[in-house]
Amino acid sequence: MARGRTLALALVLLLTMSPAAVADTTTVTYLQMFFFSGDMIGLIIVWLLLLMSAFSLGFAIMLFMQYGRSRLIPQETRAELESMLADKKYREAINFAQTDNSYLGRLASSALGEANNGYGAMERAIEEAGDMETTRILRPVEYLNVVGNIAPMIGLFGTVYGMIVAFQQLVEAGGGAEPAELAAGISTALVTTFWGLVVAIPALAAYATIRNRIDALTSEGMVVAEQIITPFKPAAKRGAAPSVPVSSAAAGVSSAGGSRQRATPKPEVGDSKDASDI
Repeated sequence: MARGRTLALALVLLLTMSPAAVADTTTVTYLQMFFFSGDMIGLIIVWLLLLMSAFSLGFAIMLFMQYGRSRLIPQETRAELESMLADKKYREAINFAQTDNSYLGRLASSALGEANNGYGAMERAIEEAGDMETTRILRPVEYLNVVGNIAPMIGLFGTVYGMIVAFQQLVEAGGGAEPAELAAGISTALVTTFWGLVVAIPALAAYATIRNRIDALTSEGMVVAEQIITPFKPAAKRGAAPSVPVSSAAAGVSSAGGSRQRATPKPEVGDSKDASDI
């Protein structure tokens, strides 16, 4: 009977006291597991990856905000250029395009600068400026690609280092090391790998998303720029030449040929028949 009361009291104490103790232990353990390390090199690797994660996240958000449709292909720029060209205010349109720093403004400025060389030169200027501007825009995005590819390598470095530490402890213990002695090195190996993947996966996903977005918007911007310079097309400035029907052309050719006299007159059928008789 006394033993049963003792067991019941111990069970009550365990149920009432263990949650807080377990919660404190779990909180401290997770904090130390993912953000701290007993080894200095492992600690440096973990916090380096944390800094890289913060950088890639903030940089991706900045690129999303910077390279939107309203920044690359502003509707105001298109409307203003089309209005000026429709009113034949060519000098004003050139000045406006030169002061516009958007992607569309740079394409229009390059095209209008070649207006004296014809519509074909304007189209080539748009293509060349488009390639140049697209390369310039994509250059900063490559930093996300670099972070996404380097982070797993840093995590792998931490993995190799942690395993070296763990096996070194095993050697020093003569092959009979306690699990607690190996835990520090193994923990460093796993945590650095974890943070390397945490940094790389969002960075590469943001890189692919932003790059595809820029490719789509720059292609659309080139189409819009070609639509803006439509008034410079020869067919747009003057009417197309009247088409001549094929039947009329054929009649003209036959009439011209009929008016020419043959150098050797064609013999009559009767004449040739007479000649055979002779």
